[in-house]
Amino acid sequence: MNAAYRLLFTHVLSKMDPERAHGLASCVIRVLGRRGPAALVAPLTAPAESLAVETMGLRFASPFGLAAGFDKDAEDIDGLAALGFGHVEVGTVTPRPQPGNPGPRLFRLVADGALINRMGFNNRGAELAAANIAARRNTSVIVGVNIGKNKTTEAEDAHLDYAVAAAAVRNVADYLVVNVSSPNTPGLRSLQSLESLTPILRAARDAAPGVPLLVKIAPDLTDDEIREVTQLAIDEGLAGIIAANTTISRSGLRTSPRIVEAFGAGGLSGRPLTERSLDVLRVVKSTAGERLCIISVGGVADATEVRRRLDAGATLVQGYTEFLYAGPGWAASINRGLARLRG
Repeated sequence: MNAAYRLLFTHVLSKMDPERAHGLASCVIRVLGRRGPAALVAPLTAPAESLAVETMGLRFASPFGLAAGFDKDAEDIDGLAALGFGHVEVGTVTPRPQPGNPGPRLFRLVADGALINRMGFNNRGAELAAANIAARRNTSVIVGVNIGKNKTTEAEDAHLDYAVAAAAVRNVADYLVVNVSSPNTPGLRSLQSLESLTPILRAARDAAPGVPLLVKIAPDLTDDEIREVTQLAIDEGLAGIIAANTTISRSGLRTSPRIVEAFGAGGLSGRPLTERSLDVLRVVKSTAGERLCIISVGGVADATEVRRRLDAGATLVQGYTEFLYAGPGWAASINRGLARLRG
């Protein structure tokens, strides 16, 4: 499957607009999630029982799941579960629908196994996402919901947006993630300051009592800032931290600086983040110990890297960018590799 996908990517998908290719892939995954196709595929991709992880009061079939950003409106959960992901994090969803930033807004850096995106939380709103989650057939796969504020909401009112989004999905989300770390909504990252973040976390927690709450942080924070946010998460009774989001850094890329500059602003994801996201994980772990569920994401390409994150203290691991390069067999191949590495 992977070899066939590589040919398809090289000769067809790589020549398409990235956002259009993403939409095509989403349609195929949706078809895969229907009863008949899923019944055929799932037995071939299901994680080994030995990979199951229990955390936050939930049972994850595998430590490896899909990060937010792929399935913004929670339309593809059944198909993604059939491909072997141990959990699916949907969103980012906002209280009100919004189109996101103008295109083009998604760019491939093939030589780096990376993407630059400035999507801007394009989604059809939290209520629609909630309805889609409720309508899924596969109720065993863990579904997290990543929530954000609308672009038009002023920073001082951000906590209100997070409360509305949390309330809209609280009955269908297995866990919630406060996203204050995307670089694609003006001023959003400033909400990672303790003064701004504290009321946001409290508002989301109070709006969805009993639902595990996590916060997703940027890899561009200093180590001291990471420690401060981690301690805040502990003090506020959060379930965990996701480390980390996309970066605004462009250092160490193989792609021509001229091309990277032409792509413009946005968050960089994929293999260039591997070492920094591992560093962020270690800083979070050194502060949190066993008190938080830590989900590591950023530059995860294969089972060996997933195993390295788990060994460094991650409870769970997520990926996204490599999925677009490796194809539909990616999650299943990681699960098989993890089973082998576990021995």
